[in-house]
Amino acid sequence: MAESTFTFRIDEDLKKQFAEIAKSKDRTGAQLVRDFIRDTIAKEQEAAEYDAWFRAKVQQGIDEADAGLGIPHEEVEAHFAKLRADLRKKQKARA
Repeated sequence: MAESTFTFRIDEDLKKQFAEIAKSKDRTGAQLVRDFIRDTIAKEQEAAEYDAWFRAKVQQGIDEADAGLGIPHEEVEAHFAKLRADLRKKQKARA
């Protein structure tokens, strides 16, 4: 892979502190910066992939709802009302 130079300005005290940290980790500042760049790129790619997956799932849900493939509200309410009633019965039986 071809390499290129990345030049930027930084406060001298900040540079010294960073160099000390790098030395304590038996690494160079350049190695730590490369690691940081790689980690940042990986995190951004992971976030972008999750976002694409999430948007696809939301669209799938919208498409299914538009096609009438959802469960009617009344049916959902009745199902959970029964679950709540069953739970209340179990709680009363334990008391």
